[in-house]
Amino acid sequence: MTPVPPRRVPPGPSGPGHLSTLWQLGRDRLGMMTSAANTYGDAVRLGPGSRALYFFNHPDHAKHVLADNSQNYHKGIGLVHARRALGDGLLTSEGELWRKQRKVIQPVFQARRIAQQAGVVAAEADRLVDRLRARVDGEPFDLPRELTALTLGVLGRTLLDTDLDGYSSLSHSFEAMQDQAMFELASMSMVPMWVPLPKQLRFRRARRDLQRIVDQMVAERQGRDGADDNDALACLIRSTREESDPEVGRQRLRDEMVTLLLAGHETTASTLSWSFYMIDRHPEVRERLRAEAVQVLGDRLPVHEDLHRLTYTSMVISEVMRLYPPVWMLSRIAQGPDEVGGYPVRAGRDVLICPFTLHRHPEFWAEPERFDPERFDPANTVSRSRYAYLPFGAGPRFCVGNHLGLMEAAFVIAMVTRELRLTVQPGYQVVAEPMLSLRIRGGLPVRVRPAGSAGSPG
Repeated sequence: MTPVPPRRVPPGPSGPGHLSTLWQLGRDRLGMMTSAANTYGDAVRLGPGSRALYFFNHPDHAKHVLADNSQNYHKGIGLVHARRALGDGLLTSEGELWRKQRKVIQPVFQARRIAQQAGVVAAEADRLVDRLRARVDGEPFDLPRELTALTLGVLGRTLLDTDLDGYSSLSHSFEAMQDQAMFELASMSMVPMWVPLPKQLRFRRARRDLQRIVDQMVAERQGRDGADDNDALACLIRSTREESDPEVGRQRLRDEMVTLLLAGHETTASTLSWSFYMIDRHPEVRERLRAEAVQVLGDRLPVHEDLHRLTYTSMVISEVMRLYPPVWMLSRIAQGPDEVGGYPVRAGRDVLICPFTLHRHPEFWAEPERFDPERFDPANTVSRSRYAYLPFGAGPRFCVGNHLGLMEAAFVIAMVTRELRLTVQPGYQVVAEPMLSLRIRGGLPVRVRPAGSAGSPG
């Protein structure tokens, strides 16, 4: 009888290294993924036996899992754990429910409609500049907090036709939701929700608060004549009315709104935080950004057509998202058997694609740790694999809000650098914190100075 050849499995840690890998996945996610890619290559097995995760780190692997055979892969570890925090919103749902939700929300993000919101985005960015201008030569403050206020303001006015300024508890509630999602990942959901740990109690309060806020927003909208409204809140209200069970419709509306509120502001606020950090570290980049803003905008507010003229600004944003992708991990679970990179993947196997490491792959990025916006000069991107750069994911689940986020980031960076300089508190240690998005741990203390002021980078 011909012997059956052993099944190929990717290389990875063995023995006690298996257990330490799972422990690190919950606690030092970026370090673990970076070390695995550097040590074992483009295909890595993480963890023991049936609990092993397969980590694939090549553009061809990403293309296969996220696009070519996407129907075989549902959301995986991390976002599955986030479901108890976020419910079955667009970010975490699957199958027919996801397709229905995407169909409802997609028109809100059509390019023409987003272009029409440029004036609103510019006005919110101008409000931010006013707040920052009032802090010139003042004490250090937490920049991400200001940027969160900005992105929530943009989200409310562009997507929900709602003023979110009055909901001061939103950012604290989102912090608790993210903490809970990451806690569940670290504990592999082995801690029941009824256990009264501080994080879980804080999460329960936050979830109640968010549901109360959503219910209030819905009640206010239903109290006005909005039959022709085409914003996300109106579309979701109309969609959930079609549910045969009113309670199911009410819960789905809550889940969708909590997901939209979180995902709609968090990723852009994180990208802007990293952008101003990198701009401060590279004075030559700051000066070139300022020169472009003055040339393109003069002293006026930007309009949508300016996006095509703010070319260097767009290159800077792209390079920031290469080093600090807002979507730092894409996790999937194989629904049926498959093969990726020559390795069999059985049904039920967790598969990881990590933009944070893929964006640093030395085969596709020269000097990958160096900040160099010129990488995204159109002349330098022609031969690069489409799937070597995935700041918004890829395939059918490509981030629906990417156009709004990029416009917001470009307007804010251009308007701030045109007249102000944000300097990071000297000596402050900046550390990346991989939550649902990749943010700066503990915030970013900065001072505001006039754009032409002298000084060394923080």
